[in-house]
Amino acid sequence: MKRLYLSPPDLDGRERELILEAYESNWITTLGPQVDAFEHDICEHIGVSYAAALSSGTAALHLALLLSGVKQGDEVLCSTFTFAASANPITYCGASPVFIDSNAATWNMDPLLLEEELQSCRKKGKLPRALVVVDLYGQCADYDPILKVCDEYGVPVIADAAEALGATYKGKFAGTFGKMGVLSFNGNKIITTSGGGMLVSSNKEFIESARFLATQARDAAPHYQHSHIGYNYRLSNILAAMGRGQLENLDKKIAHRKAINKFYRESLSDISGIDFMPIASYGKPNYWLTCITVDPLQSKVTNEDIRLKLEKENIESRPLWKPMHLQPIFQSCRVRGGAVTEKLFAEGLCLPSGSGMMVSDQQRVVDILRKICSFP
Repeated sequence: MKRLYLSPPDLDGRERELILEAYESNWITTLGPQVDAFEHDICEHIGVSYAAALSSGTAALHLALLLSGVKQGDEVLCSTFTFAASANPITYCGASPVFIDSNAATWNMDPLLLEEELQSCRKKGKLPRALVVVDLYGQCADYDPILKVCDEYGVPVIADAAEALGATYKGKFAGTFGKMGVLSFNGNKIITTSGGGMLVSSNKEFIESARFLATQARDAAPHYQHSHIGYNYRLSNILAAMGRGQLENLDKKIAHRKAINKFYRESLSDISGIDFMPIASYGKPNYWLTCITVDPLQSKVTNEDIRLKLEKENIESRPLWKPMHLQPIFQSCRVRGGAVTEKLFAEGLCLPSGSGMMVSDQQRVVDILRKICSFP
């Protein structure tokens, strides 16, 4: 049987045409007309004023932290239920992450725990320099209370929307909240440039500064002169062309993943002990990945039992994110809460969700899951 991947690239539009256009122009390095057009297209699609196309979402987050003034010895609050790329750039700046647990209702950052941590920081006389809030598995965090409390304490918010392009919160698109937003176009995301990311903001100065830093901070001089430390973070013209072709079909990809999510929910609704990631009432997710939890007491199997049996059938699945506060590299970092995400990690599993999946592929996954849960 063919291999079913978790979220493989889905090239179904004008990618080849636009890449060939970039190739024939001989403009294949960083910057170029496709990069400019891709930035413009993203701004138009999500309703933001300015964007800088970069080599990765990690690069975008690193620059966002630098532009927020994060420096050696600072603390930065961060969602604990996320991929390491949300926390690693904090350390690039010489700062320390402080992790905030999720709530069970959305799996995203718990605004009440965030407020508790900010109150504690104020009492100690050291407020965090910034907050990185993650839009998890394609669903936006609850931004109204998060932005309100961070505004009260004067803490800038960076929206890590790497997993959530096309998702909305109360009618506004992911990435448009806070001071800056981060997008990712890694190969497993809902649209891809094979590798790439973008920093977006309504603040022109932030984006101009990001572009400057991302091109080795070269001063305006006829020779190579540098007054600041810079980075090689800009996206190539070739990859931007792919991104433009992908973006044209984003709505179709979201619709397909939504249908996959619905198929899984309906097909597995009668199996005791299997639940799905809650869909928050305040917005619309992009259904990047369909995620389940497996209660071993009810289902008589564990998430790892299911993962291993799916793998034997050449089907990729994967545990939910291991919380950052459980990672060996961050074990000395402070965490507010933790029990919710620890339980989600212990019981959770991501199912194949690529927008190129056929109904027969989905049925294959469901049939195996039903068999596993009926005959553990």
